[in-house]
Amino acid sequence: MFKGILIEKDDSGYRAGLHEINETDLPTGNVVVRVHYSTLNYKDALAITGKSPVVRHFPMVPGIDLVGAVEESSHADYRVGDMVVLNGWGVGETHWGGLAEMARVNGDWLVPLPPTIMAYQAMAIGTAGFTAMLCVLALEQNCVTPDRGEVLVTGANGGVGGVAIALLSRLGYRVVAITGRPAESDYIKYLGAAEVLDRGSFSGPGKPLGKERWAGAVDVVGSHVLANICATTKRGGTVAACGLAGGMEFPATVAPFILRGVTLAGIDSVMCPRDRRLEVWRRLGCDLDMDKLNVMTKTIGLTETLDYANRLLLGTLRGRAVVLVTR
Repeated sequence: MFKGILIEKDDSGYRAGLHEINETDLPTGNVVVRVHYSTLNYKDALAITGKSPVVRHFPMVPGIDLVGAVEESSHADYRVGDMVVLNGWGVGETHWGGLAEMARVNGDWLVPLPPTIMAYQAMAIGTAGFTAMLCVLALEQNCVTPDRGEVLVTGANGGVGGVAIALLSRLGYRVVAITGRPAESDYIKYLGAAEVLDRGSFSGPGKPLGKERWAGAVDVVGSHVLANICATTKRGGTVAACGLAGGMEFPATVAPFILRGVTLAGIDSVMCPRDRRLEVWRRLGCDLDMDKLNVMTKTIGLTETLDYANRLLLGTLRGRAVVLVTR
């Protein structure tokens, strides 16, 4: 038996709670992992609260991230005792995830824990930091270099935004951050932002084109915010879109794309191929300031995840929540 968060849906309704789970109930897979840490992401909060149809099968252990030690393996790449990381691939949605003490998964979804990153740090990074690095790579691949001008980052208080700010500033970019909580400006500037703007000026309907300012951007909000960012991005700039916290719609025109050559780069962290994953984790081990990562991270236990899920959706939490699954 092991502890885990279990989401159930039946005639009695939708509910999530802490349960004792039998190891024989674990889903199919060729690697069993003794989970050390998981995380609480926006998608996990949606799954736990039932605010969005994230979970596809019931019962479900949520948790789109995990790090831990291999306990059993019939996969050629992994041996007992190997430290591994998993994010994406539908865990916590279609396959039991990381918010439990044990997980059985497909070994093809795993990557070795990089030697430059400790287990706790891997989950402080998690899907949020992984996504942020994918966004940085998208900017780099589209020739958005520090000398091209300012880079805008939305959702500055959250995990993706915070890690993106820390990464970009360390790489030499002048970062401007957007937040709905201007009282957090000192924290955001500590992460590396040179300037902090109020989200309100980006949240409403805008013009098809505005004054050019941004060489690139990382957006987790979507909706009008994304449309306004595209409208004010410089000629040849790139906007990496990776979230929909403000809505799934995109009320924009084609003007920025056909008149200024702006690139809208979609970021998919879930089905990212293995070779790309290895490069992302390598870069995170080199380019992320771990002291800043520590400042944006809080540790909670499994018993606290239910309350934290609601708080995360309300936008009252800062940074990253790492879950110590044995607590």
